[in-house]
Amino acid sequence: MVEDRHGLRVTRSLSVPADELEWRFTGSGGPGGQHANTSNTRVEVRFDVARSAVLGPRQRARLLARLGPVVRVVASDRRSQAQNRSLALERLGGRLAAALRVERPRRPTEPTAAARQRRVQTKRRRGALKQQRRAPGPDD
Repeated sequence: MVEDRHGLRVTRSLSVPADELEWRFTGSGGPGGQHANTSNTRVEVRFDVARSAVLGPRQRARLLARLGPVVRVVASDRRSQAQNRSLALERLGGRLAAALRVERPRRPTEPTAAARQRRVQTKRRRGALKQQRRAPGPDD
């Protein structure tokens, strides 16, 4: 994820322009004295998936299914607004990229001959152990 003045680069096929990102700045809250009380360092960035013009139909469907119509990210970890802005963009890009990632389906495989042999040996050992624990029967 790369931020530039043109927006946010999420993947090779998706770059979100800056005009599709909605920013909000508020006071961070908590202790911090005069600086925290007077500075709007908490950053909230929103991306409207449903109305975005840059998303393809498959990308839009996948994002709507996994994240919903609006993706919202908040950052108030740092003391400066600029650092929180870049942190929020990084988090937004990460969430979008993770939601767009297509998991490869798992192909079931057969157990190897050695694995089957080990399984049978383990079962035989366990059965023999249980056999030893039994009380002697009338035939023994």
